[in-house]
Amino acid sequence: MNIGQAAKHTGLSAKMIRYYESIDLLPRAGRTHSGYRQYSEQDLHRLAFIKRARDLGFSLEEVGRLLALWQDKQRASADVKALAEAHIAELERRIAEMSALRNTLAELAASCQGDGRPDCPILHGLEQGLDEATPCCTTPLAGR
Repeated sequence: MNIGQAAKHTGLSAKMIRYYESIDLLPRAGRTHSGYRQYSEQDLHRLAFIKRARDLGFSLEEVGRLLALWQDKQRASADVKALAEAHIAELERRIAEMSALRNTLAELAASCQGDGRPDCPILHGLEQGLDEATPCCTTPLAGR
């Protein structure tokens, strides 16, 4: 199967497949006499594994570790579980962070009248966040 067919079959772009090859997540494809990449069923299976792991949010480094564990028939399932649980903890941290961001923005939006007046609590809230994020800068911004 050539790279275009492999891309269509796996739902990955040809560019992404070449990238996975370049970072050794996928072994270098065999080549035809004319230089076209050729992918086997085993390659497609590996690409599907990579895609599913990426869809679940695993980093490329984590995908590499998962691939190594997947291919190691002597692996301990505890190693796979530990990797998955660490990823779950990271997802939970990011979810909490995004929820806090959403809540802050919702509060700012709720406090805005959304009328024709120039006063805007959203912009004031962003401005306050800027002041908190850069305490070293004590010079007021122009136009405040």
